[in-house]
Amino acid sequence: MNHHYHVTISWTGNSGTGTSAYTAYERDHSIKAEGKPVLLGSSDPAFRGDATRYNPEELFLASLSSCHMLWYLHFCAEANIIVMEYRDQAAGTLTVNESGSGHFTEVILKPEVVVAKSSMKHKALELHKKAHKFCFIANSCNFPVKHEPLIRVK
Repeated sequence: MNHHYHVTISWTGNSGTGTSAYTAYERDHSIKAEGKPVLLGSSDPAFRGDATRYNPEELFLASLSSCHMLWYLHFCAEANIIVMEYRDQAAGTLTVNESGSGHFTEVILKPEVVVAKSSMKHKALELHKKAHKFCFIANSCNFPVKHEPLIRVK
């Protein structure tokens, strides 16, 4: 079964002269999906972007983190593991080559999970491995996605 996704990216950074020079335009753009709020995007400030807007690298990292979380919560619900809180402070490393091209070389997900009972801790930790195996986004990556989970009891 295939699922199809659509977004519209609209560049909003024309300062009046288009891309007449590398410094003549803003990297600002909007990201839209039907029926959803607009996300404001730009490039990373290191690449002349607006630090107040999401950049593609942050959105990619967020996609990995949220996909893992959603699978994890699914498997916890199936296993009667009651998750009370979930927070991930994901980190990624992007390596830029001399040519200017680049790629992610590593992502580390650092989910902090609070479960309802101490008897749930072991299985809650174990389910991160299963979530990783099912994560659509992680399965699409050509670099390691590592995990450093922490499980606490409420």
